[in-house]
Amino acid sequence: MAAAVAAATTAEDEARLLLLEEQAEHGGGGAWEYLCLARRLRARRPAHVLRVGLALLNNASARSGLASEQWTLYEQVATAAMDCQRLDVAKDCIGVLSKQFPGSTRVARLEALLFEAKGEWTEAERAYALILENNPFDQIVHKRKIAIAKAQGDMSIVVDYLNKYLELFMADHDAWRELAETYVSLQMYKQAAFCYEELILAQPTIPLYHIAYAEVLYTMGGLENLQTAKKYYASTIQLTGGKNTRALFGVCLCTSAINQLTKGRNKEEEGSELQSLAAEVLLKNYKQQAPSKVPLISSMLKNMKLT
Repeated sequence: MAAAVAAATTAEDEARLLLLEEQAEHGGGGAWEYLCLARRLRARRPAHVLRVGLALLNNASARSGLASEQWTLYEQVATAAMDCQRLDVAKDCIGVLSKQFPGSTRVARLEALLFEAKGEWTEAERAYALILENNPFDQIVHKRKIAIAKAQGDMSIVVDYLNKYLELFMADHDAWRELAETYVSLQMYKQAAFCYEELILAQPTIPLYHIAYAEVLYTMGGLENLQTAKKYYASTIQLTGGKNTRALFGVCLCTSAINQLTKGRNKEEEGSELQSLAAEVLLKNYKQQAPSKVPLISSMLKNMKLT
């Protein structure tokens, strides 16, 4: 019930945002309300924010009417300008903020972001290092350092930064997932499996982590890994009410691979009904949603000796 209410509220806010956006860009008022709502929703609409925000900044009376909120506007316009590669506008806005708030960490972050936008990685890293000297636990800055390494394509540094980040912020599930995906891209599957184990322990009801863990184990191969992978494909099916086609295929593939490795010696696998049910559901789904693919699926399952 609460989730449905939250979803409805979000949809209403997004509709309101689009309405205000059109109104503000055509001179119909509501510019500040639009910018405030865009910030609250964290909507990534830099071109629109830049146009509406600049119009407010260039209107002296409107800007002064915002009082202290005008500094928030300068920051919002600077960020949007960097997204749009209007680096001249970003530089001007950051300059105003720097004069108003000398020594501000928040402004220092913006200056470092401007270096990033210019592709001046060394200067950006130096700027972030200065911030971390004063506050080693600045989460945003640690994330920006990871982003710089990714932008340069240095995945070994990305792994190093992510591991250091997780030493400080162990409860950041998004970081664990990013580290897992980075390990997979580097074919470091044991390390990726460890990350997914951490995620499953922290959030055991999210099927995405179960299936990702299963796929890593399947890729690693070996009887024990395949048997564990099958269990996690099965848990994904359970968590999604049997509606995850990828997990259904995973059960079938694991069963086939296990049978090939054991050559009929694994009586528990032979007696299990899970693979048969998975095959039945797959055929049923394809008959309903993609009838032209049924012969292909039937042939594949037959070759796996599951039908």
